[in-house]
Amino acid sequence: MAQTVSHNPATVHAPSSGYSMGLEVSQHRRLLFVSGQVPENVDGSVPEGFEAQCEQAWRNVIAVLEAAGLGDRHLVKINTFLTDRSQVAANRTIRRRMLAGHEPASTVMIAETVDGKWLLEIEAIAAE
Repeated sequence: MAQTVSHNPATVHAPSSGYSMGLEVSQHRRLLFVSGQVPENVDGSVPEGFEAQCEQAWRNVIAVLEAAGLGDRHLVKINTFLTDRSQVAANRTIRRRMLAGHEPASTVMIAETVDGKWLLEIEAIAAE
């Protein structure tokens, strides 16, 4: 596994929760770029409500990691695209639970998704 070091300097505001301001990756053998994962099940259905959609999008990210022989501890950067500011707190809670204390670098944006039924999309970078 790649070695990582968090960088949260005292000269910058502290992370609001569950992420690192900077995450240095050293001695890695490979990088995996995970395309934006939307909250669709294998059959194409989309769960109802933001929390269920967020959990499904995370399950999809983790499935891509596992297909590459990696896990959530390999994540070094995540970008989350929400469709409404009201989703920020739930997103934070679910990310913390799904990553069980792992804190990769993170960016959260408010954006419109390609399909209006998707309430978020998550892309990621993992290193080994």
